[in-house]
Amino acid sequence: MSIDHTPIENISANQADSQRRKTLQGMAGILAGMTAPAWISSAWAQDKFPSKPITLIAPWPPGGSSDAVMRAFAESASRSLGVSVIVDNRPGAGGTLGATAMVNARPDGYMLTQLPLGVYRLPHMQKMPFDPVKDLTHIACLTGYTFGLVATMDAPFKTLKEMVAYAKANPGKVEYGSTGTGTTPHLAIEEFSQKAGIELNHIPYKGSAELMQAILGGHIRVMSGTTEFAPLVKEGKLRLLATLGRNRTKAFPDVPTVKESGWDTITESPFGIGGPKGMDPAVVRVLHDAFKKTLEDPKVLETLDRFFQPVIYMGTEEYTRYGARTFEAERSTIERLGLAKK
Repeated sequence: MSIDHTPIENISANQADSQRRKTLQGMAGILAGMTAPAWISSAWAQDKFPSKPITLIAPWPPGGSSDAVMRAFAESASRSLGVSVIVDNRPGAGGTLGATAMVNARPDGYMLTQLPLGVYRLPHMQKMPFDPVKDLTHIACLTGYTFGLVATMDAPFKTLKEMVAYAKANPGKVEYGSTGTGTTPHLAIEEFSQKAGIELNHIPYKGSAELMQAILGGHIRVMSGTTEFAPLVKEGKLRLLATLGRNRTKAFPDVPTVKESGWDTITESPFGIGGPKGMDPAVVRVLHDAFKKTLEDPKVLETLDRFFQPVIYMGTEEYTRYGARTFEAERSTIERLGLAKK
């Protein structure tokens, strides 16, 4: 656009009026072009979130209980958000690859992850590319794992006390599997075996599906894991020696906890949804509300019941405080077990 700069005094009154109007219109257009995109873009972004599919990282392989639960949450949240929530399986590194991905993810709400307990623990054991307090946005806690110690039906022990006696008589000969080094099932048994004064050989697997294949195939006699074992225990194919929570699970009321069996070990593991640091609070609120609503979905609740996972809800602020508190508690546990990074 060009603006005529002919001096007004050299033209007629009508021409001058016309010139003034053109000049004012031109300046208004320039100002509008300078200022409109910023506020229009901002309002558009706020009004349209979400406007494309959201990726939700499940840091475990497909086929296990964690995968099934995350897919149930994703499907339910998709209906509330009006866009697809796509589960992206990234197994390995003790369930921390989702948190690792958040470090370089844009904080726009389109990349999220499950936050298992290992996210707060492993940075104390080895160098990790993220700080769970500084580098993550805690959106909502939704549920938690129930852990158990399970044996094959042909194992030479039928109770936890019998397993401890056998391990003491055969030091180093009892092998147990878990979902990976540094995961909660692994460290729970390390703490238990330390208190029981026994030596167990740990065999890590990449996830619960692989772990279940190993024990059903007879490659290991004992496993520590979440309740993907539950259907097989009910079918009489595996034996549940003890659960690791504060109280007995309602699914197996006759099975004692590890603490009831004589060793002061309690392991509980809430988890929820997180994103990168620096997320817009308005976007966090939209995501929080959508995932909170999943806890009212009968299909989600049925999936949680199938894997004996209770509803453990925490809102954004409470979940953020939980993350900071748990990070420090895990530091103490790792130092006590002598597993802190050098």
